Amino acid sequence: MNIDAIIDQLGGASAVQALLGVGPSAVSNYRIRGAFPEYARVKIWQALKARGVQVDPETLELIGAVAEASSPQTTASTAASSTASSAASSGGVTAPSILLIISGGIAAYKALELIRRMKDKGWQVRVIMTKGGAQFVTPLSVSALSGEKTYTDLFSLTDEAEMGHIRLARDADLVVVAPATANIMARMAQGMSDDLATTAVLATGAPILIAPAMNPHMWANPATRANAETLKSRGMRIIGPDSGDTACGEEGAGRLVDPMAILSMAEQMLPGQTPLKNRRIVVTSGPTHEPIDGVRYIANRSSGKQGQAIAEVLARHGAEVTLISGPVDLPPPAGADVIRVTTAKEMLSATLNALPADAVICAAAVADWAVDGAGKAKLKKTPGQPPALTFVENPDILATISGHPQRPKLVVGFAAETETPVAHGDDKRRRKGCDWILANDVGAEAPVFGADDNQVHFITAKGAVTWPRMTKHAVAEHLATEMIKELTHG
Repeated sequence: MNIDAIIDQLGGASAVQALLGVGPSAVSNYRIRGAFPEYARVKIWQALKARGVQVDPETLELIGAVAEASSPQTTASTAASSTASSAASSGGVTAPSILLIISGGIAAYKALELIRRMKDKGWQVRVIMTKGGAQFVTPLSVSALSGEKTYTDLFSLTDEAEMGHIRLARDADLVVVAPATANIMARMAQGMSDDLATTAVLATGAPILIAPAMNPHMWANPATRANAETLKSRGMRIIGPDSGDTACGEEGAGRLVDPMAILSMAEQMLPGQTPLKNRRIVVTSGPTHEPIDGVRYIANRSSGKQGQAIAEVLARHGAEVTLISGPVDLPPPAGADVIRVTTAKEMLSATLNALPADAVICAAAVADWAVDGAGKAKLKKTPGQPPALTFVENPDILATISGHPQRPKLVVGFAAETETPVAHGDDKRRRKGCDWILANDVGAEAPVFGADDNQVHFITAKGAVTWPRMTKHAVAEHLATEMIKELTHG
């Protein structure tokens, strides 16, 4: 193999560095060894073929007149022509670079599908595998799909010469950890850097997407949930896990979400991807408290977790979010303007004041009734004579917004039902005049109020789709995806 001639035909050392994603020292090492790494052969052959250079795909030996005419002048001309052609075909846009971290779990096999989907979009995908991850899928399989070397060892001299773990982390536009085990999430939360994967996480400045996959009891463990909250508080985003049968034979939340869902969120997280920029969205959340007297009130079990997750996700997608929240014990979501209210009347007034908007999402559990004539003085207890309370109907916020002169393009409501949620949810959509309803069964065995998971039926005029049980943040992501379609393409 005439490696110098091949490098010249590719446009010189700089072009080889760009093609293979390596540093200058790596190209120097190739020249010294007189050979390219095995993983790079297919890419080099394809690049030469694209330049019209005849080469033996097995040995990378130049064929015919090209072998005799590989002068620097000819090579420079060829490289310039190829570069111009490439830039023209791509519109001058550089493909996003993804760093995928595969940790050890049975769901690692799904990472192969994720790589294939990313490559279908034209993304560059480099992969780091933990030792555990390599027990489930082989680095060779990963490299075959990614077209890149798969990295596994923090202390590999060869890998450091060719790329270096710092550059591996810094070159990424997005880091995706899928599947993410409880182990790697714990080490990420603690800021550890005891292998290549966690070192890259610490060294990157790119956004990080985490897709957990583990045993349901491990996911439910307070330590794991605390680690997840720590990672989210640092700006990392978590998608899933889904609920269902797991590989260990148990049922519950712990399944890796579908690779297409990971792909969709990854696309939204890439730098410059703010599909809801300049969109104004109002979200109502939490319960309302309707006073009985100056001490007591009527309320419900709503925690506000779902509404706050929706507000946070929409803000991350670039929307200008106003969150109108009833009394909850939750920190304000990042990126949202929060307005605190107590009663249904206060919530309606705040929602109307927030108009005009592109969308209103009524996720609050608003009390249907209020006590007529509730005063500030405490009602005294009289033995054998309980007070007679008279109720009045509270304002219907969802119906009011749906029929308002400044009605947003998209109005979304929630329906908490104890039976036949799809039928009752669709009936509510028609009666209220809103566009979508997210109905959930609050009478089911799995709790909804106060829980971190939820299962909803997404109901539109076109019909109903039942989403699998997932975290409330994942529900928010699914809803955001539908809203992006409606507001930007609908």
